[in-house]
Amino acid sequence: MVEKAAAAGRFSWRLPLCFMIVWLAGFATIAVCDPDVFFFLSIISSFPALLIISIALPIYAACRDRRQLLPILAMLALLWAIAVSLFRYNREHPFALHETAKWLAWSGDYKRQVLAQPASVNGALKHIEWDGTGFAGVAYNTVYLVFDPADTLSAAAGRQQSGKLSGIPCDVRLVRRLESHWYAILLYTDEFWEKCN
Repeated sequence: MVEKAAAAGRFSWRLPLCFMIVWLAGFATIAVCDPDVFFFLSIISSFPALLIISIALPIYAACRDRRQLLPILAMLALLWAIAVSLFRYNREHPFALHETAKWLAWSGDYKRQVLAQPASVNGALKHIEWDGTGFAGVAYNTVYLVFDPADTLSAAAGRQQSGKLSGIPCDVRLVRRLESHWYAILLYTDEFWEKCN
């Protein structure tokens, strides 16, 4: 009887840790989704859900067992810090989080696809359409995975340079380095590599 009372008197990190693991696993799964789905599920669903839980869980802990309040508040603070940092990371480049997750999961497959492309006669870099968003052909933003054997795009990626770049026929909105020689190139809205002048 004394052991049960002592166990009831201690707070448990089990509920906050389980919730945090489930939320992070769900968010990681969402990050690999299509960018339109990612936006909907992360911004429209995850943040409001996190806000509601941030209000409901402390109230629950305060009413039911005050000893649970500290671990729940610590978990919520950590989740909000992660959510805000992921949002800021993705704000710099609209596909950043999605591209990072996609690259970590399947870079080997994408590298093989790009390297299987024939060499271009006009000096264009090897590439494939890698990602994109838009609706019914309107306001379509296309991201290409580009292999740059000379790594000439690294300076543009470091400076977040836009405009005309060597080896790419279109004006570039944003260059993001994934790893040495591999880049994600975001073109301007409704621009396509094969249709540039």
